[in-house]
Amino acid sequence: MLQIVIAGFLTGFSLIVAIGAQNAFVLRLGLMRAHVGVAVAICAASDALLIIVGTAGMGALVQSHKSVLRIVAWVGATYLLYFAFSAAKRVFKTESLNAAETNVMSKKAVVLSVLGFTWLNPHVYLDTVLLVGSIGSQFGSDRWWFALGASFASLIWFVVLGYGSKAAARVMAKSITWRILDIFIAIVMTTIAISLIKTALHR
Repeated sequence: MLQIVIAGFLTGFSLIVAIGAQNAFVLRLGLMRAHVGVAVAICAASDALLIIVGTAGMGALVQSHKSVLRIVAWVGATYLLYFAFSAAKRVFKTESLNAAETNVMSKKAVVLSVLGFTWLNPHVYLDTVLLVGSIGSQFGSDRWWFALGASFASLIWFVVLGYGSKAAARVMAKSITWRILDIFIAIVMTTIAISLIKTALHR
């Protein structure tokens, strides 16, 4: 059980830790100390909901159509390998995340912005619904432990990003930090892709 939770945590963490509009926005809010709790709650809750939908949907689909798992496994493996390749390429680029100074936003503006960054991003559905759902389905009835681990990773990341932004900003402004994270992401994604390929070959 703990192994499955950890697998879900590593998968979720690897997918969410990337330079993007959502993460940059939460970081900026943290620096301004403006409506951080609202932003963190929306981001974490949205991820958890999408992970649950993906896990539930993929689980039901696999139970009725075993061949679907094979197809999804190949699609997921391909996407993961592309994700890993993209992360590996970023290792050789100078990349950093600096929170630009902005005026303090109203709570309504923050809520609408976070919802937009989350629900209007097509990669969110690929990552949480399709990818996490397909990987979680490999664990059968224990897939909910995997979903719990992935959801917990999302919560931890956004809490640290929002409330620890003062300290994190100095670290994240350095390109070496993102290089290390991208190496970690590339390794984890490649490992999971190989696991999915093995599953597809033995179905």
